[in-house]
Amino acid sequence: MQVIHTNNAPAAVGPYSQAIKAGNTLYLSGQIAINPAEGKIVATTIEEQAEQCCKNIEAVLKEAGTDMSKVVKTTCFLAEIADFKAFNEVYAKHFISKPARSCVAVKDLPAGALCEIEAIVVTE
Repeated sequence: MQVIHTNNAPAAVGPYSQAIKAGNTLYLSGQIAINPAEGKIVATTIEEQAEQCCKNIEAVLKEAGTDMSKVVKTTCFLAEIADFKAFNEVYAKHFISKPARSCVAVKDLPAGALCEIEAIVVTE
């Protein structure tokens, strides 16, 4: 196993890694809209937060030597299911390979986030 870490994405806020590479599979922990330069969520809308989540994922993938085209599965969490359409519009701009996906509404997300995205990537 290899731990993946970059300062271009938020540091883990608990006892976990940004990502773990095991064989040719990369498992990304859920990314919320923490702006790594600020160390907190600064975006206020679902669109802005979804955009930051995707930027954070892209930064971790870059550190691992891969990119969004290799994502095979995502799990998306929304604080409000009413944000589904707006979230999808941002998501579709970044995940152009259309990976398999689950998307659910949850009661709460860390730091008051509106969305969170985790991903599984095939690296070879």
